[in-house]
Amino acid sequence: MAKSLGLAIATAKCPCCREGNLFPVSPFSYRKLSATQKHCEVCGSNLIPEPGFYDGAMYISYAFSVALVITSLVSVTVLVEDPKLWMYMATVVVLNIILLPAMLRYSKTLYQYAAGKLKYRGD
Repeated sequence: MAKSLGLAIATAKCPCCREGNLFPVSPFSYRKLSATQKHCEVCGSNLIPEPGFYDGAMYISYAFSVALVITSLVSVTVLVEDPKLWMYMATVVVLNIILLPAMLRYSKTLYQYAAGKLKYRGD
């Protein structure tokens, strides 16, 4: 059964077969944060087409970080009557630490789907 594009991205699967994992560990794991599979274990596609390919994912990761900062600052402002500076800082730091693996890996996943030359082959 073929997975939809959205489900394949959400589960960090290979763009060609949408079955093999892009990462050796879960996208939410703190282990091997920068590790990416070299080849898909299902279809054998090359997931790292050139040295430094995933460097472009930094732009997506930066957008995730900016969105997280803006969301957390607005949330603290709305939820706390008289917020102090340390509340803003603590919220941003804690959320960045908690969401670091997901933001890093999903930025790579989105970059692979957007800029990678791999296209879905279907069944």
